[in-house]
Amino acid sequence: MKRLLTSVGVAVLAAAASVLVAAGPAEAAVGLHISGRNIVEANGQNFIMRGVNHEHVWFTGQTRAFADIKAAGANTVRVVLGSGKRWGPSTDVADVITLCKQNRLICVLEVHDTTGYGEDTAAATLDEAVNYWISQKSALVGQENYVVINIGNEPIGNTNAGQWTAATTAAIQKMRTNGFQHLLMVDAPNWGQDWQYVMRDNAATILGADTQRNTVLSIHMYDVFNTAASIRDYLDRFSNNGWPLVIGEFGWQRSSNNVDDLTLVAEAQARGVGYLGWSWAGNNDPYLDMTVNFDPTQLTTWGLRLINGVNGLKATAKEATIFGGTPSPSASASPRPSASPSASASPSASPRPSTSPSASPPPGGRACTATYAVVGQWPGGFQADVRVTAGSAAITGWTLTWTFANGQTVTQAWSATVTSSGAAVTARNMSYNGSLAAGAATTFGFLGSHTGTNTVPTVTCTAS
Repeated sequence: MKRLLTSVGVAVLAAAASVLVAAGPAEAAVGLHISGRNIVEANGQNFIMRGVNHEHVWFTGQTRAFADIKAAGANTVRVVLGSGKRWGPSTDVADVITLCKQNRLICVLEVHDTTGYGEDTAAATLDEAVNYWISQKSALVGQENYVVINIGNEPIGNTNAGQWTAATTAAIQKMRTNGFQHLLMVDAPNWGQDWQYVMRDNAATILGADTQRNTVLSIHMYDVFNTAASIRDYLDRFSNNGWPLVIGEFGWQRSSNNVDDLTLVAEAQARGVGYLGWSWAGNNDPYLDMTVNFDPTQLTTWGLRLINGVNGLKATAKEATIFGGTPSPSASASPRPSASPSASASPSASPRPSTSPSASPPPGGRACTATYAVVGQWPGGFQADVRVTAGSAAITGWTLTWTFANGQTVTQAWSATVTSSGAAVTARNMSYNGSLAAGAATTFGFLGSHTGTNTVPTVTCTAS
């Protein structure tokens, strides 16, 4: 979704949706929650959102997008819903959550009807958005480990942006009064871009309004953030104050007037800030669409940049530990130079249908086991995830071997160095995921080809 806005001489390109990260200590949190600046899971492990927005309310039949977004490397999907005021109503919340969980994606659900309230006369209020969440409460309660509620997309336009603080405070408090314990996400005013700094300057008030201290702020970065300096300055303010922040939407810099996406993802990676790109498809605009007509084999320039680029999804996303992934690093307390890519989460496409435990490791000393799973398959191709687990003692490295029985070949791998000699395959750890504490695990994945039969091989794991 794209809208070109002009106010106080500032050209504002605004899409539609938002993202996440986290706020103060969450004492009563039962699932995803805030710890300092970090979003953490119920087990206390850090989780940094790396994901994609999906325009579900307008394309309810495109359910395969969830698997495709996962296969692109994302660990989170932000799903556009409608309250019925303008779009929807979305009454399939339970089905959407199931799709997220089946594809091992954290689910950020947002009401889009609030977009541009105060400037767009058709927009819903945040209070109306809360009423929608209350109507869907039965589908949401019990899903706190998997779901973040983004109360309303870009809830205030450029007209009287100052009303955002009171409206957002009231919305958070009404959600808590009605028993919601989820991590809440709130979007900035100015069509999400906060160029008047209302969210930035009232962040402490908003975070303090949540009795559970379980709210993350979301900024949408488009043409207001077309320089490295503007991006760094905005992120610095939140980092230095210890406020949780996520970049809930952004596009790419096809011209100098557009958001500096390369700086954005580098700075987000350096700070441990989550980001969600807008969007998988549906805009009919290559500046905003990552794919052509929802086809994952037809990536646009924007899709290629976000999915495969340095600091992109495949280089930096880590799957939530509730799905078996490894923890994300904690957010840095202050700005630092851009970091090199971290271990990628395995970009799998569907639930694990078949697994094979590794052969027993040598007795004594350091040991490891491995589980191989085919997580997606199509004519001529497949995707597999492999989970490596250290034994009763810490290890500093691992090597896996297996032999394909049906002529399969590995065509692309991530988070491991994979080599083949005929049917024999060897996978070795990368520099960042070889050292594992006793009982700890890491994952890697690969794409492969097959000729019609694709049996799961027996995997041997050797530790050093």
